[in-house]
Amino acid sequence: MKPFVSPIVCGILAAVWAVGACGAASEAEESGWSSLRVPGLWEKAGGDAWAGYDGFAWYRCFVRVPEDWQGRPLALELGTVDDCDETFFNGTRVGATGTMPPDYAGQSGAVRRYTVAPEFVRPGAWNLIAVRVYDGGGDGGMTGAGHTLRCGTERIGLKGNWQFRTGDDAAWARWPVDPGSKKGRDMAEESSKGFESIPGAEGVVFAGQAAAPEGRTSLWYRKPAEEWTDALPVGNGRLGAMVFGRIRPERIQLNEETIWDGYERDTTNPAALEALPEVRRLLFEGENQAAVDLAGEKMMGNPERVKSYQSLGDLTLLLPKPDKVNGYRRALDLATGIASTEYAAGGVRFEREVFSSAPDQVIVMRLTADKPGSVDVRATLEREQDAECVSLDGNRIALEGRINCPHHETGENMGLAFTCHLLALPTGGSVANADGTLDIRGADEVILLLAAASSYRGTDPDAACRAWLDAAAGKSYAQLREAHVADHRALFERVDLDLGTSDAEGLPTDERLELMQAGGVDPGLVARYFQYGRYLLMGSSRPGDLPANLQGLWNEHMNAPWNSDYHTNINLQMNYWPAEVANLAECHLPLIDYMDSLVASGQRTATVHYGCRGWVVHHLSDLFGFTTPADGVWGIWPVGAAWLCQHAYEHYLFTGDDAFLAERAYPLMKGGALFMLDFLVEDPQGRLVTNPSHSPENRFRMADGTVSMFTYAATMDLMIVHDLFTNCIEASEILRTDEAFRGELKEALARLAPLQISPKDGRLQEWIEDYEEPEPGHRHMSHLFGLHPGRQITLRGTPELAAAARKSLEYRLSHGGGHTGWSRAWIISFWARFEDAGKAYENVLALLRKATLPNLFDTHPPFQIDGNFGGTAGIAEMLLQSHAGAIHLLPALPDAWATGHATGLCARGGFEVDMAWAGGRLASGTIRSASARPCRVRSATPLAVLENGQPVPIEHPEPEVIAFQAAAGAAYELAPAP
Repeated sequence: MKPFVSPIVCGILAAVWAVGACGAASEAEESGWSSLRVPGLWEKAGGDAWAGYDGFAWYRCFVRVPEDWQGRPLALELGTVDDCDETFFNGTRVGATGTMPPDYAGQSGAVRRYTVAPEFVRPGAWNLIAVRVYDGGGDGGMTGAGHTLRCGTERIGLKGNWQFRTGDDAAWARWPVDPGSKKGRDMAEESSKGFESIPGAEGVVFAGQAAAPEGRTSLWYRKPAEEWTDALPVGNGRLGAMVFGRIRPERIQLNEETIWDGYERDTTNPAALEALPEVRRLLFEGENQAAVDLAGEKMMGNPERVKSYQSLGDLTLLLPKPDKVNGYRRALDLATGIASTEYAAGGVRFEREVFSSAPDQVIVMRLTADKPGSVDVRATLEREQDAECVSLDGNRIALEGRINCPHHETGENMGLAFTCHLLALPTGGSVANADGTLDIRGADEVILLLAAASSYRGTDPDAACRAWLDAAAGKSYAQLREAHVADHRALFERVDLDLGTSDAEGLPTDERLELMQAGGVDPGLVARYFQYGRYLLMGSSRPGDLPANLQGLWNEHMNAPWNSDYHTNINLQMNYWPAEVANLAECHLPLIDYMDSLVASGQRTATVHYGCRGWVVHHLSDLFGFTTPADGVWGIWPVGAAWLCQHAYEHYLFTGDDAFLAERAYPLMKGGALFMLDFLVEDPQGRLVTNPSHSPENRFRMADGTVSMFTYAATMDLMIVHDLFTNCIEASEILRTDEAFRGELKEALARLAPLQISPKDGRLQEWIEDYEEPEPGHRHMSHLFGLHPGRQITLRGTPELAAAARKSLEYRLSHGGGHTGWSRAWIISFWARFEDAGKAYENVLALLRKATLPNLFDTHPPFQIDGNFGGTAGIAEMLLQSHAGAIHLLPALPDAWATGHATGLCARGGFEVDMAWAGGRLASGTIRSASARPCRVRSATPLAVLENGQPVPIEHPEPEVIAFQAAAGAAYELAPAP
């Protein structure tokens, strides 16, 4: 495999070095520069060119600063750097992060943002950015996202091929020639050709305003995406893309769900079990720091890290660049799953469509023009490391690679192999295929088919790609599109939501969001946000595929934030909160499958680390079955599997599928419960507790003033155990099995340490002791698990606990809680469970105003998809609840949604619900029952029930509740009682 290195082809060889703006330098010095993709790590750039290199290296790029930026400070954003850097602008040092040798201290995780003063800038001309990097171990390089030069709201992208060389020379910070000379201009322009667009080059003029797409299911924009978080996602569960809609070049960033760094290995630590009794003793006796020290030394996984989910790469389409375009519009139709780009230039109307087909397992693209012979495009596949693009037979190219991941003992590369094939099917025109680039000229239209696979499932990725492409190539575009749309609509159209309209209805999505962020209200955008969450789940979690990770399916990084892994202390679970209620039960199944895949590893960890039966997962996992404690002592949180088990039971509760309960859900739940039974120990008061324990990522202050995270019997643990044991008891009764085991669970429940209300302030305690909180506005609200997603705390069933939980929530929010996207999303469901419509709605607005990106992705920051899914679930929770023994209609309907309708939402018990409301009150409804069972409905509006126009006998077991016997397959009409 060739390394991703190419010599700079320009007049550099004869350049003269400068001291300041002039001076002399040898051709040897100048010829030492190569080309390296940013973002990227030099040791993973491909081949052996810089493998194993630690030390100094320099990056350089040239950027043309617009004339109208004159006299204004600039913001230079360089993502993250592994490990430390000094950054120069036209030879002047503008910032540094970390400490260079001899007092080396790396800061590889810090985001680099530097201010460039106006006096250092050459407006209207080329400028030089130079970055001196030192890597003290590891990979080295400029990574992360957000490589831009900004002036106010205007920005210039800096992703692309920078000049690169190893070694260290202070002269490399400065222009090697006079920047105002022809040689200087030629050097800068030539070296910038490897960028997505020449930094600072004059852009396309956009004229005319495109109209909004028809219907109310599209996200749409009047300008191309600049950042990745402006682009629009398509996905079929396994294969995804982010579509930028650019004029030249178009970038389509690609993902295949199994492209992960790492490999399967035993990460258990036999020393953990030996240390466990002493750690427990120390925690019971209040010696928390000693427990932390011992657990950190003896109880962590080996290694205690997972590696990252990675981008597959980019499809780059080089199209003719017009000076002016008219009527530009890019859009994503949520109802069809098709991303489109259209504009007119030079008297020709151009259109592009992109979708990821589940039936055909390929990404399909069509480029058309309304004038024959007008489609010209050069297509290639790129990846910043571990791959190269080659030409294959016919009109086909392939990105072929293998992730560079040496075995921890032998050094053998254990990384997954992967392949991505692109096939061009033009109508008319000519095709040339050389050096990994397809050059199509004068076509009437071009169909591009893309397939990708890895070796993860034991298949030959090249053979898999060929099979998918050969099958898809035998169909017309119309056939491929029709099959995709039919498959997509079958899921998407199950639910319709109308929350009202506003004057912003005809505006582009980014403008609507900006109006909301300025204080406006837009119920139509909220409804679209809800449907977008459903769309994202459909696109990242289909039956037979992997579950949605921290970014769902879509990730542009090689080393993603938090590795884009499976975080099981809320994030993975939150991804699936909307699955059942939003009528996407099939999309829940990948999570159940993933749980099955973790059982064997989880059983080994349970045995080796704790001497317990059953299976365990800690706070994160990956593609390769990682179940041991990770990251730090806070990773010793052995209730991840117990929480995941809730999802298996929820799928049963919503579907009523007894076979699923017996064959899939109950075995998982029983395994999780067996572990918890064995893991529970008596505390000094004789209560059963978890030890060790955490309230995820939060800390407390002990009586002696010390701060700790490590404890026993954190409230969330107790709630998760209560939830799991209660669900297991119910399931065993339904299945009429395991009577003795059921008895063990009941006995353990009776001895479980109770939830506690603080006598000082009336709040629900987060820990077994009434500790103070060093961070009272912490993003996690773990001790409210029993309110949501659990059902241990309800307004009517446990009013005192509910009141204490409300005080805890109010206290957390009054100190700044909810400042991350996923946390804000969770808060919506809390207020919905409190039936406080106003507060729930306030947090819906806050989620969109403070934690939503232009393409409606959630931002933590940075992007995490759990906030989207949690937001969708929260909106559903405001409209329909069923956790407390009845189908509660409109439990938290805000005044802002006074008139509207929702169809196709689902309730526990196998019910599907339609509702229409006006003036804030239910006007009509329908409940469809999948099986014969009692149906209880709670509504503030007194109801009558009809079946085929005839009254159905109902009972009134409590105020605002009616009950009737439902038949399998029957539909029941609800109307206000006369």
